[in-house]
Amino acid sequence: MDFYLDQNDKVQDKFDYVFRIIRTVDKIPEKFMKHMEGSDGLYEIRIEFGGSIFRIFCCFDKGNLVILFNAFQKKTQKTPKQEIELAEKLKKEYFKLKSKTK
Repeated sequence: MDFYLDQNDKVQDKFDYVFRIIRTVDKIPEKFMKHMEGSDGLYEIRIEFGGSIFRIFCCFDKGNLVILFNAFQKKTQKTPKQEIELAEKLKKEYFKLKSKTK
């Protein structure tokens, strides 16, 4: 949430637009959300605005709930390995905690 709030209003509007698409369409275009190759159910939400590229990692829980893990502004062609590792760690922690609360 802090990452979102740190962005200017126009970038936040673009985030909101992409989130609306994800919530309302049956088949999300790859332009907005893509499975991370080599991962176990990790996806990246893809947002571009004014020459800047933003990524938010997420996964599905029971097929319909998107869990947002970490977000960053992409500065290179390749997604930074440490961002993928952080998302995988947070995903694992989420499901571990969830299984303990049942």
